[in-house]
Amino acid sequence: MEIRTSRPEDVDQVEKLVVSRMDPSDGVDARLLMTDPDAGCDWVGVADDGGRIVSTTTLMDETMTLSGVGIPAGQIEQVATGTEYEGRGLVRRLMDWTNERSAERGHLVQFLMGIPYFYRQFGYTYSIPFKQTRKLVRRPEPVAGHTIRRATEADIPVLDRLQDDAQQGAGLRVAHTTPCWRWLINRTGSTTWIVERDGTPVATGRSTPEEEGDVVLGEIAGIDDDAVKALVALVNPAEVGERHPALEEHLAPRRADLDQYLVRIPSIPRLLEHLRPVFAQRLRGHDPDEVVLGFYRTHVRFRWDGEEIGPYEWGGTLLGPGAQGGAGIAPDLLAPLLFGPHGMDGLRRRFSDVYPGPKEDLMTRLFPRVTSDLLTFYLP
Repeated sequence: MEIRTSRPEDVDQVEKLVVSRMDPSDGVDARLLMTDPDAGCDWVGVADDGGRIVSTTTLMDETMTLSGVGIPAGQIEQVATGTEYEGRGLVRRLMDWTNERSAERGHLVQFLMGIPYFYRQFGYTYSIPFKQTRKLVRRPEPVAGHTIRRATEADIPVLDRLQDDAQQGAGLRVAHTTPCWRWLINRTGSTTWIVERDGTPVATGRSTPEEEGDVVLGEIAGIDDDAVKALVALVNPAEVGERHPALEEHLAPRRADLDQYLVRIPSIPRLLEHLRPVFAQRLRGHDPDEVVLGFYRTHVRFRWDGEEIGPYEWGGTLLGPGAQGGAGIAPDLLAPLLFGPHGMDGLRRRFSDVYPGPKEDLMTRLFPRVTSDLLTFYLP
Protein backbone atom coordinates (compact mmCIF):
# COMPACT_ATOMS: atom_id res chain seq x y z
CA MET A 1 0.00 0.00 0.00
CA GLU A 2 1.53 3.30 -1.11
CA ILE A 3 0.63 6.63 0.51
CA ARG A 4 1.38 9.41 -1.96
CA THR A 5 0.31 12.68 -3.51
CA SER A 6 -2.34 12.19 -6.18
CA ARG A 7 -1.70 12.54 -9.91
CA PRO A 8 -3.88 13.73 -12.80
CA GLU A 9 -4.62 10.14 -13.80
CA ASP A 10 -6.16 9.56 -10.32
CA VAL A 11 -8.98 12.10 -10.76
CA ASP A 12 -11.62 9.62 -11.94
CA GLN A 13 -10.85 7.13 -9.16
CA VAL A 14 -10.79 9.78 -6.43
CA GLU A 15 -14.10 11.18 -7.67
CA LYS A 16 -15.66 7.71 -7.68
CA LEU A 17 -14.37 6.92 -4.18
CA VAL A 18 -15.63 10.20 -2.73
CA VAL A 19 -19.08 9.70 -4.30
CA SER A 20 -19.27 6.14 -2.91
CA ARG A 21 -18.83 7.43 0.67
CA MET A 22 -20.49 10.85 0.41
CA ASP A 23 -22.71 12.43 -2.27
CA PRO A 24 -22.48 12.96 -6.04
CA SER A 25 -21.88 16.67 -5.41
CA ASP A 26 -18.78 15.80 -3.38
CA GLY A 27 -17.38 14.05 -6.43
CA VAL A 28 -17.90 17.26 -8.39
CA ASP A 29 -15.94 19.09 -5.68
CA ALA A 30 -13.08 16.61 -5.87
CA ARG A 31 -12.80 17.08 -9.63
CA LEU A 32 -13.06 20.88 -9.37
CA LEU A 33 -10.15 21.05 -6.94
CA MET A 34 -7.94 18.43 -8.59
CA THR A 35 -8.19 20.02 -12.03
CA ASP A 36 -7.93 23.67 -10.93
CA PRO A 37 -4.63 25.54 -11.48
CA ASP A 38 -4.93 27.20 -8.05
CA ALA A 39 -5.24 23.85 -6.25
CA GLY A 40 -4.59 20.69 -8.24
CA CYS A 41 -3.53 17.17 -7.40
CA ASP A 42 -0.88 18.42 -4.96
CA TRP A 43 -3.75 19.14 -2.55
CA VAL A 44 -4.92 15.52 -2.49
CA GLY A 45 -3.32 12.54 -0.80
CA VAL A 46 -4.24 8.95 -1.69
CA ALA A 47 -3.67 5.38 -0.60
CA ASP A 48 -2.77 3.35 -3.69
CA ASP A 49 -3.25 -0.43 -3.55
CA GLY A 50 -1.58 -1.65 -6.71
CA GLY A 51 -3.11 1.06 -8.89
CA ARG A 52 -6.45 1.20 -7.07
CA ILE A 53 -7.18 4.34 -5.06
CA VAL A 54 -8.74 3.12 -1.80
CA SER A 55 -8.47 6.11 0.56
CA THR A 56 -8.06 9.85 0.11
CA THR A 57 -7.91 13.21 1.85
CA THR A 58 -7.63 16.85 0.76
CA LEU A 59 -5.52 19.61 2.34
CA MET A 60 -6.71 23.12 1.41
CA ASP A 61 -4.69 26.32 1.87
CA GLU A 62 -6.47 28.85 4.08
CA THR A 63 -5.67 31.91 6.18
CA MET A 64 -6.96 32.39 9.70
CA THR A 65 -6.92 36.02 10.81
CA LEU A 66 -6.62 36.64 14.56
CA SER A 67 -6.84 40.27 15.70
CA GLY A 68 -5.69 41.41 12.26
CA VAL A 69 -2.74 39.00 11.96
CA GLY A 70 -2.99 36.39 9.20
CA ILE A 71 -2.04 32.83 10.16
CA PRO A 72 -1.22 30.35 7.35
CA ALA A 73 -3.56 27.41 7.88
CA GLY A 74 -4.51 24.09 6.33
CA GLN A 75 -8.07 22.80 6.22
CA ILE A 76 -8.64 19.06 5.87
CA GLU A 77 -11.64 17.95 3.79
CA GLN A 78 -12.97 14.99 1.79
CA VAL A 79 -11.57 12.19 3.91
CA ALA A 80 -12.89 8.93 2.45
CA THR A 81 -11.93 5.25 2.56
CA GLY A 82 -13.44 2.33 0.65
CA THR A 83 -15.62 0.22 2.94
CA GLU A 84 -13.55 -2.94 2.48
CA TYR A 85 -10.38 -1.03 3.47
CA GLU A 86 -11.68 0.46 6.71
CA GLY A 87 -9.89 -0.35 9.94
CA ARG A 88 -6.44 -0.69 8.36
CA GLY A 89 -5.02 2.61 9.60
CA LEU A 90 -5.12 4.30 6.19
CA VAL A 91 -6.58 7.55 7.49
CA ARG A 92 -3.85 7.72 10.13
CA ARG A 93 -1.22 7.31 7.42
CA LEU A 94 -2.93 9.93 5.25
CA MET A 95 -3.03 12.31 8.23
CA ASP A 96 0.75 11.86 8.45
CA TRP A 97 0.92 12.77 4.75
CA THR A 98 -1.23 15.82 5.51
CA ASN A 99 1.04 16.90 8.37
CA GLU A 100 4.13 16.66 6.16
CA ARG A 101 2.54 18.65 3.31
CA SER A 102 1.14 21.19 5.75
CA ALA A 103 4.59 21.81 7.20
CA GLU A 104 6.05 22.19 3.70
CA ARG A 105 3.42 24.84 2.90
CA GLY A 106 4.18 26.79 6.07
CA HIS A 107 0.88 26.19 7.84
CA LEU A 108 0.99 27.12 11.51
CA VAL A 109 -2.40 25.59 12.33
CA GLN A 110 -4.66 22.95 10.81
CA PHE A 111 -8.42 22.76 11.24
CA LEU A 112 -11.33 20.63 10.13
CA MET A 113 -14.95 19.64 10.66
CA GLY A 114 -15.14 16.00 11.61
CA ILE A 115 -17.20 13.14 12.97
CA PRO A 116 -17.32 13.08 16.78
CA TYR A 117 -14.09 12.10 18.54
CA PHE A 118 -12.33 10.52 15.56
CA TYR A 119 -9.80 13.29 14.80
CA ARG A 120 -8.87 13.78 18.43
CA GLN A 121 -6.80 10.62 17.92
CA PHE A 122 -4.56 12.62 15.57
CA GLY A 123 -3.83 15.60 17.84
CA TYR A 124 -6.88 17.76 17.07
CA THR A 125 -8.81 19.57 19.82
CA TYR A 126 -12.34 20.95 19.75
CA SER A 127 -11.70 24.69 19.77
CA ILE A 128 -13.96 27.01 17.73
CA PRO A 129 -17.79 26.86 17.80
CA PHE A 130 -19.82 26.56 14.61
CA LYS A 131 -22.52 29.04 13.80
CA GLN A 132 -25.62 27.03 14.70
CA THR A 133 -28.24 26.30 12.07
CA ARG A 134 -31.71 26.89 13.50
CA LYS A 135 -35.21 26.21 12.23
CA LEU A 136 -36.91 29.08 10.44
CA VAL A 137 -40.14 29.30 12.43
CA ARG A 138 -41.49 32.47 10.84
CA ARG A 139 -40.61 33.51 7.31
CA PRO A 140 -39.82 37.24 6.98
CA GLU A 141 -42.31 39.18 4.92
CA PRO A 142 -41.05 39.66 1.35
CA VAL A 143 -39.42 43.08 1.04
CA ALA A 144 -40.51 44.96 -2.05
CA GLY A 145 -37.89 46.01 -4.59
CA HIS A 146 -35.57 43.01 -4.11
CA THR A 147 -34.77 40.25 -6.60
CA ILE A 148 -32.55 37.19 -6.32
CA ARG A 149 -30.26 35.36 -8.72
CA ARG A 150 -27.39 32.89 -8.68
CA ALA A 151 -23.96 34.43 -8.27
CA THR A 152 -21.47 34.25 -11.12
CA GLU A 153 -17.70 34.56 -11.16
CA ALA A 154 -18.13 38.22 -12.10
CA ASP A 155 -19.73 38.74 -8.65
CA ILE A 156 -16.67 37.59 -6.68
CA PRO A 157 -15.52 41.15 -5.74
CA VAL A 158 -19.04 41.92 -4.47
CA LEU A 159 -19.20 38.66 -2.52
CA ASP A 160 -15.83 39.45 -0.97
CA ARG A 161 -16.96 42.91 0.07
CA LEU A 162 -20.25 41.78 1.60
CA GLN A 163 -18.59 38.97 3.56
CA ASP A 164 -15.71 41.18 4.69
CA ASP A 165 -18.20 43.68 6.13
CA ALA A 166 -20.09 40.87 7.88
CA GLN A 167 -16.90 39.56 9.50
CA GLN A 168 -15.62 42.87 10.85
CA GLY A 169 -16.79 42.22 14.39
CA ALA A 170 -15.10 38.82 14.69
CA GLY A 171 -11.79 38.49 16.50
CA LEU A 172 -11.00 35.33 14.52
CA ARG A 173 -12.07 34.85 10.94
CA VAL A 174 -11.49 32.80 7.82
CA ALA A 175 -12.57 34.29 4.49
CA HIS A 176 -13.09 32.58 1.15
CA THR A 177 -10.18 33.02 -1.25
CA THR A 178 -10.86 34.03 -4.85
CA PRO A 179 -10.24 30.45 -6.10
CA CYS A 180 -12.56 29.11 -3.41
CA TRP A 181 -15.31 31.50 -4.50
CA ARG A 182 -14.86 30.17 -8.03
CA TRP A 183 -15.25 26.56 -6.85
CA LEU A 184 -18.29 27.42 -4.74
CA ILE A 185 -20.01 29.16 -7.63
CA ASN A 186 -19.40 26.20 -9.95
CA ARG A 187 -20.16 23.34 -7.56
CA THR A 188 -23.50 21.52 -7.40
CA GLY A 189 -23.52 20.91 -3.64
CA SER A 190 -24.59 24.46 -2.76
CA THR A 191 -25.89 27.59 -4.44
CA THR A 192 -24.39 31.04 -3.86
CA TRP A 193 -27.03 33.76 -4.11
CA ILE A 194 -27.02 37.48 -4.84
CA VAL A 195 -29.92 39.71 -3.81
CA GLU A 196 -30.24 42.98 -5.72
CA ARG A 197 -32.11 46.18 -4.95
CA ASP A 198 -32.66 48.39 -7.98
CA GLY A 199 -29.92 46.48 -9.78
CA THR A 200 -27.36 46.84 -6.97
CA PRO A 201 -26.16 43.77 -5.00
CA VAL A 202 -27.16 44.16 -1.35
CA ALA A 203 -27.04 40.65 0.17
CA THR A 204 -25.61 37.18 -0.31
CA GLY A 205 -25.88 33.72 1.19
CA ARG A 206 -25.28 30.08 0.34
CA SER A 207 -27.91 27.31 0.43
CA THR A 208 -27.89 23.53 0.23
CA PRO A 209 -29.72 21.73 -2.63
CA GLU A 210 -33.39 20.82 -2.23
CA GLU A 211 -32.67 17.21 -3.21
CA GLU A 212 -30.56 16.79 -0.05
CA GLY A 213 -33.58 17.45 2.18
CA ASP A 214 -34.43 20.51 4.22
CA VAL A 215 -32.70 23.51 2.66
CA VAL A 216 -30.15 25.26 4.89
CA LEU A 217 -29.16 28.87 4.21
CA GLY A 218 -25.81 30.00 5.62
CA GLU A 219 -23.08 32.62 5.20
CA ILE A 220 -25.74 35.35 5.28
CA ALA A 221 -24.44 38.87 4.70
CA GLY A 222 -26.25 42.06 3.73
CA ILE A 223 -25.91 45.82 3.80
CA ASP A 224 -28.99 46.27 6.04
CA ASP A 225 -31.84 44.41 7.73
CA ASP A 226 -34.17 44.68 4.72
CA ALA A 227 -31.57 43.09 2.44
CA VAL A 228 -31.01 40.18 4.83
CA LYS A 229 -34.74 39.58 5.33
CA ALA A 230 -35.29 39.70 1.58
CA LEU A 231 -32.63 37.02 1.09
CA VAL A 232 -34.32 34.69 3.58
CA ALA A 233 -37.80 35.38 2.22
CA LEU A 234 -36.72 34.70 -1.39
CA VAL A 235 -34.76 31.50 -0.64
CA ASN A 236 -37.32 30.34 1.97
CA PRO A 237 -35.07 27.75 3.66
CA ALA A 238 -36.08 25.31 6.38
CA GLU A 239 -33.06 26.24 8.51
CA VAL A 240 -30.85 29.30 8.74
CA GLY A 241 -27.27 29.66 9.93
CA GLU A 242 -27.30 32.21 12.73
CA ARG A 243 -25.27 35.28 11.96
CA HIS A 244 -27.47 38.36 11.57
CA PRO A 245 -29.40 39.82 14.56
CA ALA A 246 -32.29 40.95 12.33
CA LEU A 247 -33.26 37.28 11.90
CA GLU A 248 -33.27 36.34 15.59
CA GLU A 249 -37.04 36.71 16.02
CA HIS A 250 -37.61 34.38 13.04
CA LEU A 251 -35.52 31.48 14.34
CA ALA A 252 -36.17 28.68 16.81
CA PRO A 253 -34.28 28.88 20.14
CA ARG A 254 -30.65 27.83 20.19
CA ARG A 255 -29.99 24.18 20.97
CA ALA A 256 -28.01 23.08 23.99
CA ASP A 257 -25.63 20.89 21.97
CA LEU A 258 -22.35 22.28 20.66
CA ASP A 259 -20.55 21.64 17.37
CA GLN A 260 -16.99 22.88 16.99
CA TYR A 261 -14.11 23.03 14.56
CA LEU A 262 -11.15 20.87 15.56
CA VAL A 263 -7.73 22.53 15.55
CA ARG A 264 -4.18 21.15 15.61
CA ILE A 265 -1.09 23.22 16.40
CA PRO A 266 1.98 21.47 14.91
CA SER A 267 4.57 23.72 16.63
CA ILE A 268 3.77 25.90 19.64
CA PRO A 269 7.04 27.92 19.35
CA ARG A 270 6.47 28.75 15.68
CA LEU A 271 2.86 29.81 16.29
CA LEU A 272 3.66 31.95 19.34
CA GLU A 273 6.47 33.70 17.46
CA HIS A 274 4.03 34.47 14.66
CA LEU A 275 1.49 35.83 17.17
CA ARG A 276 3.95 38.24 18.78
CA PRO A 277 2.10 41.31 17.32
CA VAL A 278 -1.21 39.98 18.71
CA PHE A 279 0.23 39.57 22.20
CA ALA A 280 1.87 43.02 22.09
CA GLN A 281 -1.46 44.57 21.09
CA ARG A 282 -3.26 42.81 23.96
CA LEU A 283 -0.69 43.89 26.56
CA ARG A 284 -0.79 47.58 25.65
CA GLY A 285 -1.48 49.54 28.82
CA HIS A 286 -0.22 46.83 31.15
CA ASP A 287 2.79 47.61 33.32
CA PRO A 288 6.14 46.04 32.37
CA ASP A 289 6.34 42.47 33.58
CA GLU A 290 7.86 39.06 32.99
CA VAL A 291 5.58 36.52 31.32
CA VAL A 292 5.96 32.79 31.95
CA LEU A 293 3.81 30.28 30.08
CA GLY A 294 4.24 26.70 31.20
CA PHE A 295 3.16 23.87 28.89
CA TYR A 296 4.32 21.30 31.49
CA ARG A 297 6.90 19.53 29.32
CA THR A 298 8.14 22.84 27.91
CA HIS A 299 7.81 26.49 28.88
CA VAL A 300 8.57 29.95 27.53
CA ARG A 301 9.34 33.23 29.21
CA PHE A 302 9.65 36.74 27.83
CA ARG A 303 9.80 40.32 29.04
CA TRP A 304 7.04 42.86 28.34
CA ASP A 305 8.58 46.33 28.67
CA GLY A 306 5.35 48.25 28.21
CA GLU A 307 5.89 48.72 24.48
CA GLU A 308 7.41 45.58 23.03
CA ILE A 309 7.84 41.89 23.75
CA GLY A 310 11.41 40.74 24.26
CA PRO A 311 12.95 37.54 22.93
CA TYR A 312 11.22 34.26 23.72
CA GLU A 313 13.34 32.04 25.96
CA TRP A 314 12.28 28.42 25.66
CA GLY A 315 13.02 25.84 28.30
CA GLY A 316 12.17 22.30 29.33
CA THR A 317 9.83 20.74 31.87
CA LEU A 318 8.12 23.15 34.27
CA LEU A 319 5.53 21.26 36.29
CA GLY A 320 4.63 24.16 38.59
CA PRO A 321 4.67 27.37 36.51
CA GLY A 322 2.48 29.15 39.07
CA ALA A 323 5.33 29.06 41.59
CA GLN A 324 7.35 31.21 39.16
CA GLY A 325 4.52 33.65 38.53
CA GLY A 326 3.46 31.88 35.35
CA ALA A 327 0.35 30.34 33.82
CA GLY A 328 -0.20 26.64 33.36
CA ILE A 329 -1.50 25.61 29.93
CA ALA A 330 -2.03 22.00 28.88
CA PRO A 331 -0.56 21.95 25.34
CA ASP A 332 -3.61 20.24 23.85
CA LEU A 333 -5.77 23.09 25.18
CA LEU A 334 -3.72 25.91 23.68
CA ALA A 335 -5.91 25.97 20.54
CA PRO A 336 -9.20 26.64 22.39
CA LEU A 337 -7.33 29.11 24.62
CA LEU A 338 -6.08 31.09 21.61
CA PHE A 339 -9.05 30.75 19.27
CA GLY A 340 -12.07 29.84 21.39
CA PRO A 341 -14.87 31.76 23.14
CA HIS A 342 -13.77 31.05 26.73
CA GLY A 343 -10.35 32.66 27.12
CA MET A 344 -8.19 32.06 30.16
CA ASP A 345 -10.98 32.96 32.56
CA GLY A 346 -13.40 30.48 31.00
CA LEU A 347 -11.05 27.55 30.44
CA ARG A 348 -9.71 27.70 34.00
CA ARG A 349 -13.27 26.93 35.11
CA ARG A 350 -13.40 23.85 32.89
CA PHE A 351 -9.93 22.31 33.14
CA SER A 352 -7.66 21.92 36.13
CA ASP A 353 -4.51 22.06 33.98
CA VAL A 354 -5.26 25.53 32.55
CA TYR A 355 -4.84 28.35 35.08
CA PRO A 356 -3.55 31.95 35.09
CA GLY A 357 -1.27 31.67 38.11
CA PRO A 358 -0.71 34.67 40.38
CA LYS A 359 -0.69 37.23 37.51
CA GLU A 360 -4.36 36.88 36.69
CA ASP A 361 -4.87 40.26 35.00
CA LEU A 362 -1.81 39.74 32.78
CA MET A 363 -2.93 36.30 31.63
CA THR A 364 -6.56 37.22 31.00
CA ARG A 365 -5.31 40.14 28.87
CA LEU A 366 -3.01 37.79 26.97
CA PHE A 367 -5.76 35.19 26.43
CA PRO A 368 -9.18 36.91 26.15
CA ARG A 369 -12.43 35.44 24.92
CA VAL A 370 -12.45 35.36 21.09
CA THR A 371 -15.47 35.72 18.83
CA SER A 372 -15.18 33.90 15.52
CA ASP A 373 -16.63 33.74 12.02
CA LEU A 374 -15.22 31.06 9.72
CA LEU A 375 -16.21 30.65 6.08
CA THR A 376 -15.40 27.09 5.05
CA PHE A 377 -15.83 25.17 1.81
CA TYR A 378 -18.64 23.09 3.29
CA LEU A 379 -21.39 24.72 5.31
CA PRO A 380 -21.24 23.51 8.93
